[in-house]
Amino acid sequence: MKNFNYNVSTRILFGRGKINEIGKEVKKYGDKVLIVYGKGSVKRNGLFDVIINNLREYGIYVYELDNIDPNPRIDSVYKGAEICRKEGVKLILAVGGGSVIDCSKAIAAQANYCGDIWQDLYVEQKLQDLKSVLPVASVLTLAATGSEMNGNSVISNMHTNQKLAIGHDLLRPVFSILDPEYTFTVNQYHTAAGIVDILSHLFEQYFTPDHDGYLQNRMMEAMMKTVIEYGPIAYQELNNYEARANLMWTSSLALNGMVTYGKVSTDWATHGMEHELSAFYDITHGVGLGILTPYWMKYVLSKDTVHRFVEYARNVWNLSGNDEIELANLAIEKTREFFTSIGIPSTLEEVGIDGSKLEEMAEQATMFGALGCMKKLYKEDVLAIYKMAL
Repeated sequence: MKNFNYNVSTRILFGRGKINEIGKEVKKYGDKVLIVYGKGSVKRNGLFDVIINNLREYGIYVYELDNIDPNPRIDSVYKGAEICRKEGVKLILAVGGGSVIDCSKAIAAQANYCGDIWQDLYVEQKLQDLKSVLPVASVLTLAATGSEMNGNSVISNMHTNQKLAIGHDLLRPVFSILDPEYTFTVNQYHTAAGIVDILSHLFEQYFTPDHDGYLQNRMMEAMMKTVIEYGPIAYQELNNYEARANLMWTSSLALNGMVTYGKVSTDWATHGMEHELSAFYDITHGVGLGILTPYWMKYVLSKDTVHRFVEYARNVWNLSGNDEIELANLAIEKTREFFTSIGIPSTLEEVGIDGSKLEEMAEQATMFGALGCMKKLYKEDVLAIYKMAL
């Protein structure tokens, strides 16, 4: 096991009615807050009014930035940072899912940064230049990305067809409110996409060629089984509290760093490939991951990696057998069947992607070098997986 420093600093307020504590929590950071949200569902379902009324009780002045896209744009980041600078905002409150939280983190970074975070941080990855950020908090309305408890931020630049990520502990939310009831209004399509996203985060950290990380891998298997158990229930019963609660907490734990502290390696190739689908075609992230993941699994399966697939087959899907390659392929088939059962397409053509840009996407996906560690994926490998998925 590798050395590590444990830091999961976000304060979590989980459960029914926790939204009523938001004014008290925000007031700790000041009396001017920028609320960032998406296309208006938080106003239609009444959550926005609950938040505003609670903040007003504590004398907190509110500014708004709305219309954040599902793949948040750098243009929104610049707009939000300008509001923060002009108005002296003390805290950014993200009300929504991962896209809104990711955008809020980028705003928090740009507001205190002298240069352009897109070029310096997202493109050139000069993360050592990030010295201070505005505090960010979140009210989660969609269980998927885990952004409510980690320091990651993924932003799209539609001018350059790029979707890039950064990660920094300064970007971890100072607190997050997780009330499963505020995910009841998420429709089946986005519920399914969130389910896939949670599983994909676990896959990217679980599927590694090393033989270490026994404890970490067992924790991830428990989380995978939780998603497989409660995902279909939430998909069929949108207001099932227990199912939504289990998905919400698993989403947070899956990507807050806990399951990989001390682990030798992680992969993230499928995310790298999917980011190009979203950058070029603006598709839903979880849907893209659901399409690509089983093809990636098939492509990287070999005698050197089969041991992890066998563990996955036996410990997550309760499969048995002595032929390891056969067992691995059965587990991959079970994965595809699970995605299909919650309405996830199995090909790129089903979401309007043809073969015209596959080579360009493969080249851009590997612009910083090979992807992954289960098998190093170069341009030709990424292109092959795209063609398998077409």
